[in-house]
Amino acid sequence: MSGHPRVSPHEPDWAALRARFPLLARQVHGKPLVYFDSANTSQKPDAVIAAVDDFYRRHNANVSRAVHQLGNEATEAYEGARTKLARFINARRDEIVLTSGTTFAINLVAYSWAQPRLKPGDVILLTRMEHHANIVPWQLVAARCGARIEVVELLPDGTLDPEMLHEKLTGAVKLFALTHTSNVLGTVNPVRDICREARRRGIVTLVDGSQAVPHRAVDVAAIGCDFYAFTGHKLCGPTGTGALWARREHLEAMPPFLGGGEMIKEVRFEGTVYNDPPHRFEAGTPNIAGFAGLGAAVDFLEGVGMQAIHAREAQLLAHLTGELDHIDGLRLFGRAPDKAAVVSFAIDGVHSHDLATLLDLEGVAVRSGQHCAHPLLQWLGVGTTCRASLAFYNTHEEIDAFIAALRKVRALLA
Repeated sequence: MSGHPRVSPHEPDWAALRARFPLLARQVHGKPLVYFDSANTSQKPDAVIAAVDDFYRRHNANVSRAVHQLGNEATEAYEGARTKLARFINARRDEIVLTSGTTFAINLVAYSWAQPRLKPGDVILLTRMEHHANIVPWQLVAARCGARIEVVELLPDGTLDPEMLHEKLTGAVKLFALTHTSNVLGTVNPVRDICREARRRGIVTLVDGSQAVPHRAVDVAAIGCDFYAFTGHKLCGPTGTGALWARREHLEAMPPFLGGGEMIKEVRFEGTVYNDPPHRFEAGTPNIAGFAGLGAAVDFLEGVGMQAIHAREAQLLAHLTGELDHIDGLRLFGRAPDKAAVVSFAIDGVHSHDLATLLDLEGVAVRSGQHCAHPLLQWLGVGTTCRASLAFYNTHEEIDAFIAALRKVRALLA
């Protein structure tokens, strides 16, 4: 590509922000690292690493179980993360359940909300593009209560089929669980419009926001869903963190998912009085240091600005897509008009694992495989793909290096 887009004086200093991510400065196999796997897990800025380090060095104690200073500081860090996450997605803090990630959050809804309510003949509606974490829990619950799974299929560009979607929103559907952004296609679903139509029909909605929250401003009040789940480690935060947002009326009506400490008010052998939400769903000692780091990640991202991040990644995506379209024999999956910076592709006659392995030797990290989306890849008619996923800390120069490495590797495998 001849020349890269100039940075506006009003834009963040992307080079300075990138320098805040220590891992991005390392080399792999003697080559500068090009990290194109942020849809899998994001890299962490220095502020997040420092927050976790500071917690263990200066504040380490358990939450809500001590009146001493360290206990108060630990609780402040943990509850502070809840407050920051609520602000980040425009929610009430007492509607934020802190979890280990999206998978736990969806299972919480499946077993605490869905299983007690669903009955034979009820329908759980999903889409073809769901991650396994938004498929398997519903299959397990459906098998236990006699409900059935139905699926909204896709159009060739990777968007939801609107006619089928309209037809599937029937009175039998009690829950519609869908992703905000596909981790394979990059498709950004119109969740606000979908949730509005579902709500008119009395259908409860759950949105998997794992691939959306790190890359665009998310307002759960505007979306109008009933549940929204997301993961911290894709949000520049530590692994083992995440959250479930849920309408207060749902949380108050849901029984505990796990039993143990912290989720109770009083325990007697004759019976237990459970805590109020959200603490009712936070049994045991949480990942306190992780949430201290996640709070720092939210501060960092808000400092950059989610609109700026979204615009930056759109520029990078346009550059990457344009370059990939000029590589002979390469098929790109997902051409939605509204698309995140996720590009899945295959090269004719080349296995994705071989391609990713050789790219790694050139210092380029991409994901290969089925991306926890077997039903989607079956629909695409491929066994595996390579996936290059970008974040705001990537650069146009990295895209050029990736394309050069891809051409070199393709020539070796031809």
